[in-house]
Amino acid sequence: MSANPSDFEQLEQAVTASIRDHWRLFLIEGVVLILLGAAAILVPSVATLAVALFIGWLFLLSGIVGLVTTIMMRRGPGFVWSLLSAVIALLAGVILIGWPVSGAVSLTLVLIVFFLLEGGASVMYALDHRRALSGRWGWMVASGVVDLLLGLFLLVGLPMTAAWAIGLIVGINLIFGGTSLVAMALHARDATG
Repeated sequence: MSANPSDFEQLEQAVTASIRDHWRLFLIEGVVLILLGAAAILVPSVATLAVALFIGWLFLLSGIVGLVTTIMMRRGPGFVWSLLSAVIALLAGVILIGWPVSGAVSLTLVLIVFFLLEGGASVMYALDHRRALSGRWGWMVASGVVDLLLGLFLLVGLPMTAAWAIGLIVGINLIFGGTSLVAMALHARDATG
């Protein structure tokens, strides 16, 4: 099934019109995200605990829902596996909520593994494709090396880095997301004038 190009144009026009009509809301959201991001960067340990608690509640709620639906469908195929999955989610939620500092360490370990694997993969990809990527392969190597250095820095600093790493990264993400919303809102405001 193929879509008509005019359908895409109409959708694009509708999205653009909506952004233009509601640019103030996007501006407010962007400013709030920037403020929250700045707070997370200024107090990364609090933000790290907040993220650990939030993820804990997500696991706990998903475990409860999974447990209820599994029990309701106990005669269905895969009952034991579904029950095991729900119990694991419940336990993960209880652990993260009950011991958020330990949860922050675990989340930081996951982040370290991500940075190390992503960095190594980026470097190897760039080296493998250096001829095809012409002058840009150096940037990809640099990106991979930065990921590797970040991962090693967080690993060497454990357990202290667990107190601030997640909060700092969330703060940076919020600031960039908020800044992009502010820029989009201001551009939409100027387009209406």
